[in-house]
Amino acid sequence: QVQLVESGGGSVQAGGSLRLSCAASRYTYSMGWFRQVPGKGREGVAVIYGGRPAYADSVKGRFTISRDNAANTATLQMDSLKPEDTAMYYCAAGDYYSTLPLSETPYNYWGQGTQVTVSS
Repeated sequence: QVQLVESGGGSVQAGGSLRLSCAASRYTYSMGWFRQVPGKGREGVAVIYGGRPAYADSVKGRFTISRDNAANTATLQMDSLKPEDTAMYYCAAGDYYSTLPLSETPYNYWGQGTQVTVSS
């Protein structure tokens, strides 16, 4: 079992920045962030799997994910935020390789979620 503890999030105006951090209780093959708005499914935002980053098209060039394997942490730096980035953000971790790293399938551990609100 892996425990994930998220920090960061909050409210910011459009164009601003926020940083999300996730600490895991042990190393996992992949870690990353998903987001969800009411009435919709969870969307993969940015992940690192086997040391390689992957980003949703909607956040490329604005979000940066990094990972500290020694500390079992993953950080998502979110810049140039837009109102459409408003969502509940979830940290995810998994022990399995997948050809679809931004899908939910390879992730068997999930955090509680942290709210990100971007106002126009």
